[in-house]
Amino acid sequence: MQTQLAPEFQNTLLGQEAEAILRQCVHCGFCTATCPTYQIMGDELDGPRGRIYLMKQVFEGAEPTRKTQLHLDRCLTCRNCESTCPSGVQYGHLVDLGRKVVDAKVQRPFKERALRWALKEGLTSSLFAPAMKLGQSVRSLLPSALKAKVPAPQQAGAWPTAQQARKVLMLAGCVQPAMKPNINTATARVLSACGIQVVVPPAAGCCGAVKFHLNDQVGGLDHMRNNIDAWWPWVEQGIEAIVMNASGCGVTVKEYGHLLQHDAQYAAKAQKISELTRDLSELLPMCLPELQKQLKPEAVAATGLLAYHPPCTLQHGQQLKGGVEAQLGQLGFQLRVTDIESNLCCGSAGTYSVLQAETAYNLRDRKLGHLNKLQPTAILSANIGCITHLQSGSDVPVKHWIEMVDEALSKG
Repeated sequence: MQTQLAPEFQNTLLGQEAEAILRQCVHCGFCTATCPTYQIMGDELDGPRGRIYLMKQVFEGAEPTRKTQLHLDRCLTCRNCESTCPSGVQYGHLVDLGRKVVDAKVQRPFKERALRWALKEGLTSSLFAPAMKLGQSVRSLLPSALKAKVPAPQQAGAWPTAQQARKVLMLAGCVQPAMKPNINTATARVLSACGIQVVVPPAAGCCGAVKFHLNDQVGGLDHMRNNIDAWWPWVEQGIEAIVMNASGCGVTVKEYGHLLQHDAQYAAKAQKISELTRDLSELLPMCLPELQKQLKPEAVAATGLLAYHPPCTLQHGQQLKGGVEAQLGQLGFQLRVTDIESNLCCGSAGTYSVLQAETAYNLRDRKLGHLNKLQPTAILSANIGCITHLQSGSDVPVKHWIEMVDEALSKG
């Protein structure tokens, strides 16, 4: 695609990056076929090609409007379009740039600004955990819309105490410890059984995704720098990997190198952090021999038929497809992915389910309709957002896949 940047964007890092991505797009339209919002709304401007056209206009000098902002807001940033695009357009990076420019030029109504501020500050605050605990204590009294955002209390179980020669770092996450604490402890127990000790540096906090995708990119980058500082002593000691058991955090940390590439102080460190980062499923191949020894076939068989929803941040953002299904299958679990729309977003998408609730719940119910046809004993996923969002509309238990492995291991 030919572009002609407006003077304000010429010779700027932002403009140069946007132009390079825009010029990759050939407007073929393959992306529209796999875009969830285009499928629901049927509007070209609510698909990747239309949004790219809108952003191109802005970078060429057109004045954005609330309508421009709305179409960018409606994007889930699921990056399904990136998996489909034959030209390799980095749409996720482009929409971050486009939103930054549009939000700087178009002021949101007060209620929108207040809600977005509450989300970016509240979810990453140390007060989130006690607030969630309070909400869980009165969960039965909450209105349905709020109750859907407050999962039932969960016991975390014990953290393993065994010292292991092999060590990996893990990011606890900003909301996962309060909402689903067993995911972290289950991860530590399973890896310990495989001879790998999990270390959680307490100074590391939110991965940066919450603020960054709510267009507080300065705040998001500060979170990223904080984590690099917290992890760096361990990196210097030769830590084996940085393991992510929330794919939304994983895709963000894997992009630290890109997001901080122009920061002279942090660029090299950020790149190293990204290179060390692994989704939890990427450790499964090396864990298989030990897990096959310790898992009892009858404990695995008792789990029944399990449905798996691969998060967008895993299959599209990190381009990790089929690993969980194949490796759990090798352990004897009956894990199935729906044949219909398994590539589509469930509607969670970070804070999207709060900001664009109608679309989010439409996508959730559509996803659950396909998953429930499998008649599973449980639905598994790999991201805290997907798990809580799907559970809000399902009577079938929704868990992280590592929890299922942990349960079978403990029964074995």
